[in-house]
Amino acid sequence: MIDDVPTANDLTSRQRLVLRVFTAVAVVEAFTWVGLLTGMYFKYVPDAASATEVGVKVFGPIHGAVFVAYLVLAVVAWRVLRWHWATGLLALACSVPPLFTVVFEVWAARTGRLTPTRSRVRETVPA
Repeated sequence: MIDDVPTANDLTSRQRLVLRVFTAVAVVEAFTWVGLLTGMYFKYVPDAASATEVGVKVFGPIHGAVFVAYLVLAVVAWRVLRWHWATGLLALACSVPPLFTVVFEVWAARTGRLTPTRSRVRETVPA
């Protein structure tokens, strides 16, 4: 009897690679947000004598690069994992608020959007 519940073993090697990289970049994007927000705090909140721009200068470009990488990988994941259009748009929208890339990744994992349904899995021909 064939089990209709898809598993990670049902993913193609390409889907596994995209999923692994997408998840990693989602987490890194959240960490760079934290770094940038911390840098912004030390730039704008303390008095003028102790304010520093180092955190923004360091984390700003890093976060920018990882942000763009997340957007590109979200579009690639949308296509490779065959997400519904609403899931793809949600992945893109979650790139804007701080830490929401991780929230999206957790939600997508819990709701099965990171494991394709049988209709989305590449059909294999029995040998």
